[in-house]
Amino acid sequence: MSNHSTERTTPVRSELNRPGLFLGLGAYTLWGLFPAFWVLLASAAPFEVLAHRILWTAVLMSVVLLAMRGFRHLRGLGARGWAAVTAASVLIAVNWGLYIWGVSIGLVVEAALGYYVSPLVSVLLGVLILRERLRPAQWVALGVATVAVVVIAVGGGAWPWLSLVLAFSFGFYGLIKATVPLPPAAGLAAEGVVLVVPAAGVVLALELAGAGTFTALGPGHLLLLVATAPVTALPLLLYGASARRIPLSTLGVLMYVNPTLQFLWGVLVVGQQMPPSRWAGFVLVWLALVIFTVDLVRTARRPAPVPAA
Repeated sequence: MSNHSTERTTPVRSELNRPGLFLGLGAYTLWGLFPAFWVLLASAAPFEVLAHRILWTAVLMSVVLLAMRGFRHLRGLGARGWAAVTAASVLIAVNWGLYIWGVSIGLVVEAALGYYVSPLVSVLLGVLILRERLRPAQWVALGVATVAVVVIAVGGGAWPWLSLVLAFSFGFYGLIKATVPLPPAAGLAAEGVVLVVPAAGVVLALELAGAGTFTALGPGHLLLLVATAPVTALPLLLYGASARRIPLSTLGVLMYVNPTLQFLWGVLVVGQQMPPSRWAGFVLVWLALVIFTVDLVRTARRPAPVPAA
């Protein structure tokens, strides 16, 4: 009886699990379409949009957690856990804020580059901080990605700092999140608990000073600011549901849907210029990701060694 119950509540991970694939594809597609949403809030300052995003996401996730009876996860989190949540909250706030700012001024391609490089940064942090050992193909991928960043920097006359800060802030965020024993919904709610007071303070201060746009630009703009909550939470919840159904290696391949959609938006919709040096850099990044992904899939499919008797 107990085995049957476990099978029903914990789906078996499989590359052929269609619901899992569609959930993962939905999550990364929504993330990839983020530029189309944030441009609707161009009349508000990025700092104000960030504050509303944090505030309303915290409210929404509190309601979700209350419905799921998940607050027990937060009550059981010790001082070290809350310290890790606080550090992760600061990193994701920096990441969100810079991303919203970058999209608001048309730097969508730079943002896409940051999320292309992000998985390779995570591997690099694993080597530098966790002392993990890399396979030869992973070293090659990191080397090619480094050359790509140099090519883009030299060709553009400046380091792609926005891309690098987005990649490293998200990489450190993931590294810290891995140490926090919370499911995705509870984790996002915990980050909201940490950030909700300063975010609400910013919103209130802007409104009192007459610099806020929450009530000044009509109900449509107000609803868009409130909608930053489901826009933030929905892909995360889809991702969490997908991760329970398909292997992480498959999710790792799907994740490139996100920056690819952002890249296409930047080039085709925003009309960002792509000089030859930038194209060369992106081709090298894509080559590095192909090497990284092929190695990841091969390793995931390799049968586990049988322990000696």
